[in-house]
Amino acid sequence: MASERTAPRIIDGHGHVKWYGYDADRLVANMDEHGIDVMWLLSWEVPEDELDLGYAGVFWPQTVGMPFKDVVDAVQQYPDRFIPFYAPDPRQKDALSRLQGAVTYLGVRGCGELKVRIMMDDPRALAMFHYCGEAGLPVVFHLDVPLPRRELGKDPGYWYCCDWENLARALELCPKTNFLGHAPGFWREISGDADTSPDCYPQGPVAPGGRLWQYMDRYPNLHCDLSAGSALTALSRDPAAGKRFLETYQDRCIFGRDYFDDRMYRFILDCQLPVEATGKILSGNALRLVPLGEPG
Repeated sequence: MASERTAPRIIDGHGHVKWYGYDADRLVANMDEHGIDVMWLLSWEVPEDELDLGYAGVFWPQTVGMPFKDVVDAVQQYPDRFIPFYAPDPRQKDALSRLQGAVTYLGVRGCGELKVRIMMDDPRALAMFHYCGEAGLPVVFHLDVPLPRRELGKDPGYWYCCDWENLARALELCPKTNFLGHAPGFWREISGDADTSPDCYPQGPVAPGGRLWQYMDRYPNLHCDLSAGSALTALSRDPAAGKRFLETYQDRCIFGRDYFDDRMYRFILDCQLPVEATGKILSGNALRLVPLGEPG
């Protein structure tokens, strides 16, 4: 990857440690392999009874979610390669004070990954978001919506940070806060027919009128986290629409992987965007949200 760069630096805006067997050493080796200079390293604080069973076997033994302590340990090992993010569960009484302490004493630069069963406009979440806006911390949130749609007597499935009406209120009430949307419930809305699709990762042509385009036009503090299969599927299901989306919102799309391959990087290069747009997506937008010094 490094030999084909179109930007002076590559920032991975969505990474985890002790995830699929990747400790800090193995993660840095993977970053080197793919030409990634710096990674935003995110925690995931979640109660055990809210954990999607599909994640069984991918966490480090005897852990639930991705503890912030593992982020801190990795940053201490590789301070020039990892940028610490932390998202405490807003429902905990000490959540805000823990985040403030993490910023003051542990150098946290962002809030993420927020992935719990709370509405985005819950007063406890809003208190945390307001602080993030004042402190300059971008907020990475994982949006999953119940599929099939809420029906009496049916299991709503796993959901996190939903839904779009509540997200709109959070964006409006916290205008100083930069939010980064992530995950299937966020990216499936690139298409105008998302509400009628039963699929978590819809395929096929992107229909006009997608809620995601509308929100990006309406809320300048909403950004797109390009990580994981959710973003790649949404952008590559209709490559022309995907390229148009990246060009239109080149100032608010942040490259990320949430895994260890280079599929999103390859897709971005295949789009043949203007060099300036590619640079913004691969590093410029991340550096604007979380400024860094010169490479060590």
